[in-house]
Amino acid sequence: MPRVPQVRRDMRHVQAVCLDLDDTLWELAPVLKRAEQRFHAWLAEHYPRVASRHSVGDLQGRRTAIAAEFPDRLHDIGWLRRQVYVRLARESGYPEAMADEAFAVFQQLRNQVTPFADVVPALRRLSRGRLLVALTNGNADLGAIGLAGHFAAVFTAAGLGVAKPDRLVFESVCARLDLPPDRVLHAGNDPHNDVIAPRRLGMTAVWVNRIGAAWPAGEPGPDHTVTDLAVLADLLGC
Repeated sequence: MPRVPQVRRDMRHVQAVCLDLDDTLWELAPVLKRAEQRFHAWLAEHYPRVASRHSVGDLQGRRTAIAAEFPDRLHDIGWLRRQVYVRLARESGYPEAMADEAFAVFQQLRNQVTPFADVVPALRRLSRGRLLVALTNGNADLGAIGLAGHFAAVFTAAGLGVAKPDRLVFESVCARLDLPPDRVLHAGNDPHNDVIAPRRLGMTAVWVNRIGAAWPAGEPGPDHTVTDLAVLADLLGC
């Protein structure tokens, strides 16, 4: 794996740790694939006219089209998904209430995740050693997943009105924590969303690189790279 340039920094200044969720605490792709398949089976049972007209791939295409239609709502993937269901209900002759039911079912399926083995023990350590919060562009429900008790707060793109890597996301989190950026560490798997963007604001940024990915060429490296959250807890002395 290509070497990632890093600037080693002491961690005693860090008062709060902000964690990404999808692909940092669990692998997202198989979760969504399974959820889409089970959701289509649910549609076939409860709203068969929708399922007979639209395959799993068709439904994914409809979400892509809705996202293109509403670029100002890209930060709120839940809203976009619900709009798909509203239109499907209308087109198939079902009441619009189908959208609320369908969205609730999909969310329940989407939150059936299995955290990486290191996650729960590391969250216990991190929450004892620092103020621990979550920051996600997605709409995972930590309460449904069973991890909410480890976090003092959860910040979502939908709630903030803007998505990573926008600078406003990280400014808002620091403001709500009442801490300057240089006292907050953000960690996640995406180089641009979780490392480059927060570093530009002056936050400590840690790349959680579980898969041995290469760092983007020409970009300044993270303050630290870890392979899992146990290593992050070690870095912080938790």
